[in-house]
Amino acid sequence: MGSSDPGGASAPNPERPTSEQLEKELRRVWLKQETLKALWGAVRTLIIFAAVAVLLSTLLFPVLRVQKGSMTPTLQEGELLVFSSVGKISRGDIIAFHYNNQVLIKRVIAVPGDHIELASDGAVILNGMRLTESYVSELARGECTIEMPLQVPANRYFVLGDHRMTSLDSRLFEIGLIKKEQIVGKAILRFWPIAKLGLL
Repeated sequence: MGSSDPGGASAPNPERPTSEQLEKELRRVWLKQETLKALWGAVRTLIIFAAVAVLLSTLLFPVLRVQKGSMTPTLQEGELLVFSSVGKISRGDIIAFHYNNQVLIKRVIAVPGDHIELASDGAVILNGMRLTESYVSELARGECTIEMPLQVPANRYFVLGDHRMTSLDSRLFEIGLIKKEQIVGKAILRFWPIAKLGLL
């Protein structure tokens, strides 16, 4: 005959968790889930922020490297520039534009409506006045195969490199006047090298 509990209650099972232990475990699982949710939320926010930043930098503020020396002495090969794809393009702006599967960087000399001509010594005659260009170290007419004088039509721009002797620009029929839709943006900041950091 087996012995029985006179009070009718069974002895506690040491393997069965108490209500306090269950509550503690449930709270631990809940905290773990909340931590994972918060972590995933933070990661998702960072991913969205990074995507937006890349989109903005690509579409609104592209960064380009100066590839050649056609803009010396203003810009040197290897320098990094930030461009803005928004805003009005004005005379004197340095712009980047698409041409023949590459991106060229030049200076806007004439905008829609301007009359332009190049003198024999390379000086720019803009709207009947000789243009003073402090950013050019040496004037040169260079190779000019476009018909001059000319008036810049709507949504077109006449561009020249600051290094007039070697620059390939609007003087060449192959490049000609730059269409508005070719323009990547205008240079607003040089950030490399650090010693030359500054607005353009």
